[in-house]
Amino acid sequence: MVILTPSYLAPISYYRQLNNSPVIVESYCNYQKQSYRNRCKIATEAGVMTLSIPVEKPSGKVLTRDVRISLHDNWQHLHWTAIESAYHSSPFFEYYQEELRPFFEPQKFKYLFDFNIELQNTICNLLDITPQIEYSKEYVQAQAGDVDLRELIHPKRPTIEEEKLLPYYQVFSARHGFIPDLSIIDLLFNMGPESIFLLLDTPKEI
Repeated sequence: MVILTPSYLAPISYYRQLNNSPVIVESYCNYQKQSYRNRCKIATEAGVMTLSIPVEKPSGKVLTRDVRISLHDNWQHLHWTAIESAYHSSPFFEYYQEELRPFFEPQKFKYLFDFNIELQNTICNLLDITPQIEYSKEYVQAQAGDVDLRELIHPKRPTIEEEKLLPYYQVFSARHGFIPDLSIIDLLFNMGPESIFLLLDTPKEI
């Protein structure tokens, strides 16, 4: 069993785990700042950009599932504008944008956990994958044989699977070279239905 945390437009390595292994998504871990719980990385003309969802500052420790999205900063508009600017010329942006844009309209979600899970479900549908996912009902204690990635898939750490991620077409690769393990939307907008081949346990060159 692979143990993951809920994440915002998670990196490709995260979705490879969803596609290839039974997964427990941890609902009862403490919230951590500067993690993929509320941020993602996309490729822009200027290089890698981090998009962060503002959250209400908790007083002391708070469970990830109880973190509220801040109503300030107009972040939905800012995020969608950045995504559209980065990917409007990608081959599949127009094909998928109508499915994703509603997540960046006026606030429909109170809790970050709910937002992330609903967005993840939509991404999985667009990728045409059907993950085996459980959501924990208490804090998960990793057992022998489990693969605990709660702290390893993290924006501040080198990706655990970078060597397994095959290069694919990216809009700005001529300027920046190939950038591995960006948000799953980078793969989706650039490769469309062929994205699934790079999410296999043994990725296929395409």
